[in-house]
Amino acid sequence: MLQEVIESKLQSAFSPSHLQVLNESYLHNVPPGSESHFKVVVVSEEFEGLRLIARHRKVNATLSEELEEAIHALSIHTFTKQEWVDRNEAEPESVHCKGGDK
Repeated sequence: MLQEVIESKLQSAFSPSHLQVLNESYLHNVPPGSESHFKVVVVSEEFEGLRLIARHRKVNATLSEELEEAIHALSIHTFTKQEWVDRNEAEPESVHCKGGDK
């Protein structure tokens, strides 16, 4: 299962204090059971002192094989522990794709 691969790779790369990998394919106009659209929320000390673009590049590099072969869309949300606390540990809302409820 692709979701498990993503979780494993992000866990190994970032040792996150919080990790959430959501298969959001059902929000899009894809066949039932698809694993093509994901949202990841990663809270890690690895992101301290890094700009958002550098954080995203690290996640993209970690998942480069999956992005090349299987993932159509990846929503990345990266936080330091303090940023996560400041957000009241709330993940960002997902956007429904036009036609996603067909």
